[in-house]
Amino acid sequence: MSGAALGIEIVVVFFLALFLLHRYGDFKKQQRMVLFGTLLAWYLCFLIVFILPLDVSTVMGTESIQTPLNFTIRPTATMIRIVVKNSVYVSRLLLPFMQSYARSGGFSITGKIKTALIENAIYYGTYLFIFGSLLIYVAVHPQWHLSWYELQTIGITAANTWGLFLLVLLLGYGLVEIPRSYWEASRQGHLLIKTYFKAAKLMTEKADSEENLEDVMEEVRKINESIKYNHPLRKNVDTILRKCPVEYQEKMGRNMDDFEDFDDKQNTYPTERSLSKLHKQVIYAVQRHNRTRVQWQILLEQAFHLEDVAKNETSTSRQFVHSFAPPEPVGWFRRYIYTPSVEWYWECLLKQWFYRVLSVVLSLFSVAVVWSECTFFSTRPVLSLFAVFIQLAERDYNYLYIEMACFITIFFLCTCVYSTVFRIRVFNYYYLASHHQTDAYSLQFSGMLFCRLTPPLCLNFLGLIHMDSAISHQAKEQTAYTSIMGSMRVLSFIANGFYIYYPMLIVILCIATYFSLGTRCLNLLGFQQFMGDNELTSDLIDEGRELLRRERRKRQRIEDGENRRREWRERYAQRDETAARNRMSMSEMKETNYGETLNSDTNRQAKYTRSSSQTGRDSIELLQDAEPLDFNAATLNDDPLQSEPGRHGGRYLSMSSSRSRIFDDV
Repeated sequence: MSGAALGIEIVVVFFLALFLLHRYGDFKKQQRMVLFGTLLAWYLCFLIVFILPLDVSTVMGTESIQTPLNFTIRPTATMIRIVVKNSVYVSRLLLPFMQSYARSGGFSITGKIKTALIENAIYYGTYLFIFGSLLIYVAVHPQWHLSWYELQTIGITAANTWGLFLLVLLLGYGLVEIPRSYWEASRQGHLLIKTYFKAAKLMTEKADSEENLEDVMEEVRKINESIKYNHPLRKNVDTILRKCPVEYQEKMGRNMDDFEDFDDKQNTYPTERSLSKLHKQVIYAVQRHNRTRVQWQILLEQAFHLEDVAKNETSTSRQFVHSFAPPEPVGWFRRYIYTPSVEWYWECLLKQWFYRVLSVVLSLFSVAVVWSECTFFSTRPVLSLFAVFIQLAERDYNYLYIEMACFITIFFLCTCVYSTVFRIRVFNYYYLASHHQTDAYSLQFSGMLFCRLTPPLCLNFLGLIHMDSAISHQAKEQTAYTSIMGSMRVLSFIANGFYIYYPMLIVILCIATYFSLGTRCLNLLGFQQFMGDNELTSDLIDEGRELLRRERRKRQRIEDGENRRREWRERYAQRDETAARNRMSMSEMKETNYGETLNSDTNRQAKYTRSSSQTGRDSIELLQDAEPLDFNAATLNDDPLQSEPGRHGGRYLSMSSSRSRIFDDV
């Protein structure tokens, strides 16, 4: 059973990580190594989380399986050891190097690698100096006898301590914000007002990105005009031009006509370092401009949909009507299953109650997590709710129930933590934007965060269910994850102090998040945040409403123009079809009359002799040789001898003196 479950989890986790990477990354434009590093980091972190319930259930369900402990735990322990070590290598070596490589503005692979090596040497040199200083301090004091295993445990403890500090901050925010977000989503009016606020802020950001792009393109234009085709740095300029938008490339182009002596001392040219800096600015400006443009279109669709929901709530026909036609053709799902009637019941009636029920369920889970975080150190009596559930299942040796209970618990914890990682934004330095708009630096930074948050998250989960002997102080069989990560008893002040009492701060963080203290502080610092009782928020809501009204009128005009053109095309198509049908009927009638005439002539000619038929053929040939005369000519030549050979008097119509004198007699 454990082998089959392990195989299913490996496949499911891979596709989950691939789906998230496809949603936030861009497979067509971003570098393959960046995508591979991010996918590997996310996959390893998710795999640890999904394997840990199997590890716990394997340890607790040993007696029910009737097999030795080492046999049942060996496949999971091997997998966990491989995953943990690879996640450490990825987060400490691969991702920092690829992060510096992707952020570098170099024009060659060698230049980017050199920049990445220098930056990482400075970064890790600082850590190596600190670690060497501590190692010398330990060696000087002979009373401290530390083995290599204990030094390794100290290093892991230091990393997990930093991760636990960040974990509590993110978990305290997610435990409150996730249930509240679903509750606010059930309030259509509140959600629409918040969308107006986001539209005003996004329009400001969009205008700022366009202005920044214009400034950067102006610098590129100047350098493009100063560096001619014979300059040795011209290939670097061409690389920069290829990163610019197409419309700017068409405006600037390449100045290949002028020749200039770049050895002239009077001319000043940019250096390769300045071009690298400009290359970096171009990449950042273009990425930001594309992101804001795509986000603006997505926000418009969301706002129009919410306005349509508000209008359809009072509809008596119970048929959902959209303001604008969908850009894509209607598929079979919307045609047969998600019909306008079903859509009305879901959007206007059922969706609100579904989100409210889901918000209540998630709130109960959040309360259980907060209570367990504050009481998981108590073993007699057992106060942690998750530990109570697991121990009840352990008494019955219910292997499946243990695994499902562990999976639901750790899945909720991961959702609260990882969703906060996807939501937070540090200016434009770190921002995970959906619809393929996340830059390479943010993708790799998120991978590093996941790899550093997952180990303390797993240790915190094991403490909640009393499976970590360093925290629960109980003589139990250790899980494979705990045996690999090591025991925290080497540092008693961390195992008995920080790891137990620091998670209690989650109560303060939840209260601060519930009353939006962080939002109020950011608003005081000048960062506009959505607050219902603020005058600036009201002004931004009005501005966003006006922007959306303007966009609606613009889109309505475009759609009306397309409808008029479509109607004219259909009308003229019908008229052309009718005319063509009439022409075909007339030609058919002529062919019919001509056929009847030929038949009657044939019957009459059969009565004549052979000589008379020969005379008729001669007459027809003479008539065919006759050519049309232009009776509008100024003079007619009656003498056929004076005419040119091959003509029978008058002029050809094509050789008349003037076609403009046709209507002179009118």
